[in-house]
Amino acid sequence: MDTSTTTRPRLPLNAFGIAFGTAGIAGTWTAASVELGSPRVIAEALWGVATLAWLTTIIRYLARPGGVRAIRDDLRHPVFGPFAALVPAVGSLLSAHVAGWLPLVGAVGVWTTAVVSTVFGAWFVASLLTTPRAPGTLHGGYLLPTVAASLLTAQSLATIGQPTLAVGFFAAGILFWLLIGAVLLVRTATGPAIPPPLFPTLAILSAPPAVAGNAWWTISDGAWSTLDTVLVGTMVAFLLPHVFLVTRYLRTGFAIGFWAMTFTAAASATYGVRAIIAADAGTPGVVAAWVVVAAATLLVATIAVRSIGLLRGGGVAARPAA
Repeated sequence: MDTSTTTRPRLPLNAFGIAFGTAGIAGTWTAASVELGSPRVIAEALWGVATLAWLTTIIRYLARPGGVRAIRDDLRHPVFGPFAALVPAVGSLLSAHVAGWLPLVGAVGVWTTAVVSTVFGAWFVASLLTTPRAPGTLHGGYLLPTVAASLLTAQSLATIGQPTLAVGFFAAGILFWLLIGAVLLVRTATGPAIPPPLFPTLAILSAPPAVAGNAWWTISDGAWSTLDTVLVGTMVAFLLPHVFLVTRYLRTGFAIGFWAMTFTAAASATYGVRAIIAADAGTPGVVAAWVVVAAATLLVATIAVRSIGLLRGGGVAARPAA
């Protein structure tokens, strides 16, 4: 058990999931403004909240005791370390959005976060190759430094007009999805059982098809292709098992780790809206798209409201035992 909780409060790296999930639902409402004509102000307000959450979490994380040594220990932690990838991932999403208003500023942010994500991802893979870890420490968050980082970087690079490089990152994300995804599937199927605090990370396993779909949508400039059909079918196949896990999620005690579910829901809703509108199903399609947006928004809002209690009670600052 980590006894540091009794001597010094430490903000866990998975707290960056708050900004990640908020940026995700901001992207959903951005897609809704384009495809469904929703007020753009809703999306912009959510982007503002995501930016505030990202900056606040960075400041709080860096301000806690321990300095560089504590950060190094966090990066090497077998459970919390992978969540460090959320810092540049959120920065990449925010920078790509800013590029629409301030192209130069946004481009600098995208390139900077691309470098940081690539360096951290390479270091993370090197640690996987050289430092064996217990199966019980593996979880869906292991997809973040490689799969999520690569695919989101691809999306952001395509946004600032770098489609060729974006395709390269897209390919890397798909490769790591197949490799690390297979390892995680074996881990969950053979045990040990995932502890309750990490149970929400199962949702991250279902994120790659949607994240890849949104990246490819940006790379292809919204031109529907066979690859989109493949990714939509895969996304649905990965999401359906969670219908049978709802009761398990509800029985799991609420913790900040539930934010791990939010980006998966938001990215899936974003790609779902794009796919439904591309199908040109008329009014029923528009209604279905709005249902998807509403469902994702409700999930994120519910988790946000529940998190307020944790923030007031100091629950976010406490580092749970691994």
